[in-house]
Amino acid sequence: MLSVLLMSQLACVDPGAYAEPPVIETHVDDWRDEVIYQILIDRFANGDVNNDYNVTQNPDVLARYMGGDYQGVIDNVDYLTDLGVTTVWISPVVTNVEEDADVASYHGYWTQDFMGVNPHFGDIAKLREMVDVLHDNGILVILDIVVNHIGQLFYYDINRNGAADSTVYGSGANGDPLEIISEWDPAYDERRVQGWTSLGESGDAPIEWVYMPELNRMPPEPAQFHNPDWYNRRGRVTDWNQRDQVERGDFPGGLKDLDTTNPAVQQALIEVFTYWITTADLDGFRIDTLKHVENDFWNTFAPAIRQNAAAAGKEKFLMFGEAFDGSDPLIGSYTCDTMTDKLGNYPYQSSDGQFVGCSHSDNSGGEDYQGVDSVFYFSQKFQVFDEVFKYSGPTSKIEDLVAVRSQNYGATPKVRGAGHAPQDILVNFIDNHDIPRFLYDQPSIPALKSAIFFLLTEDGIPCIYYGTEQGFFGGNDPANREPMWESNFDRDGDLFVHTQALISLRKELEPLRRGDFNTRWASDRTGSEEDAGIYAFERATETEVALVVLNVNDDHSSHTAFEGNGMPVTFPPGTTLVEVWPVGSERTFTVAGDGTVVVDVVPRGGSVLVVR
Repeated sequence: MLSVLLMSQLACVDPGAYAEPPVIETHVDDWRDEVIYQILIDRFANGDVNNDYNVTQNPDVLARYMGGDYQGVIDNVDYLTDLGVTTVWISPVVTNVEEDADVASYHGYWTQDFMGVNPHFGDIAKLREMVDVLHDNGILVILDIVVNHIGQLFYYDINRNGAADSTVYGSGANGDPLEIISEWDPAYDERRVQGWTSLGESGDAPIEWVYMPELNRMPPEPAQFHNPDWYNRRGRVTDWNQRDQVERGDFPGGLKDLDTTNPAVQQALIEVFTYWITTADLDGFRIDTLKHVENDFWNTFAPAIRQNAAAAGKEKFLMFGEAFDGSDPLIGSYTCDTMTDKLGNYPYQSSDGQFVGCSHSDNSGGEDYQGVDSVFYFSQKFQVFDEVFKYSGPTSKIEDLVAVRSQNYGATPKVRGAGHAPQDILVNFIDNHDIPRFLYDQPSIPALKSAIFFLLTEDGIPCIYYGTEQGFFGGNDPANREPMWESNFDRDGDLFVHTQALISLRKELEPLRRGDFNTRWASDRTGSEEDAGIYAFERATETEVALVVLNVNDDHSSHTAFEGNGMPVTFPPGTTLVEVWPVGSERTFTVAGDGTVVVDVVPRGGSVLVVR
């Protein structure tokens, strides 16, 4: 009960100057200019020991609360400005179930109260203060939100005994099947979870809300979320290739799936998340578990949020989602221009079983699709940052993925949206909280530096996971959620300086932020060949062009030529290109009479050239 008393005390803290909701303003000019920095609030910095309840004292126990809070972000805003990031994406702020099976809700994805603030991090006034301080320092704020599910707040009373049981049926011997049924997390049933005993089925199993105040495991708030009909009640996903299960099943671990086809649920979620925009002057949403919600929901939710944000004074509100999947067409389907781009099968396949993207011969005249503005570019994470940059794979993989972008992603900006077509503002990332860190799989600092170089010179919006710039190397969750304070917020480390300098260069050169992207050289060769590991591209605005060349080869310098053929570029013959990266370089290159240029790059190095 101590944690509950502390929650009550924190809720009564005098909010002072931030007692009232803020004035809502538009703080962004062009989202392509932004560099996002992802923060797990609990893991960034502990600025206020007064909210340190139920906090582990063992630094190795990463599945518990560790003490980070809003004050910690405020206290270290200079670290963010020194690094040069311009946007922070913060983990969910809503009140959560305190813990489940001895794992704590430090991450924020186990909603109990959609409109309450998690007291581990501070009160609503401190949240507003943090956002205000970040805005004052030129940093936008994106909030992580969950619409798919709530925490494990009810169980299915399958045997109708009023208790949450795990029951074993059968012996498992002599052909007698052994079946274990957990009423917290039963397997998927398309009919809804059924009541059942050894005598047979008894219809839909009722749900029972739990009352465990010591763990804040209470019926959800606002109270309308108590309605059993607001939940799909089909049990946990067991087949990830079945669209019905993925979109209507409970997330494994007992996270109960909301029926987002229900208009009342849709309206409640719109109201809840409009509240957070107007309560904290947020600039965008990162949306969790995108592919676990039916696609049509986003065509209702996203336009309503944009309209409500604009009515409050917030234009260019960015919404990007997480569809954790390596299929480029599937990820892109959440950004398409028309509803007829989606064929209705999971994972969006044509009649011959092949994956399809947004552009089809029959998509003319379809209803506008006003879903999310952008998505995490997971296909790039797996196909490029892992296969090419971690393991020196052929750079032609980059070219191949870029080539299908116009097919798989929306080409039209969403109405009242972020201001750009989804295919132009994909959110690029190397690490995040759901996957092992880059250095866990490949403990090579040069390899990570080359990946960061590409992240900050390619098109789209770069996203840096906290600690990547400090060389964090944790494996799967929760090992990849290390406390940032272990780095002492070092500004002198090689990775920090490298990242800082590239962000600065990106800010200096408009083509690196807003320019079109065109491949100039890619190679299938990965051995001793002269161009092995080379990838080159131009970023061009109407007035400036930057040429970027990188080498993912570990073993030797390579250059933009093969068997006597140099790299064609758009610069006129005789143009002198000046190398502005690496910092301090004095090299120049001259475009030959045939319009080609040969640029050599050291192993795991990169070069940026412009006309000066």
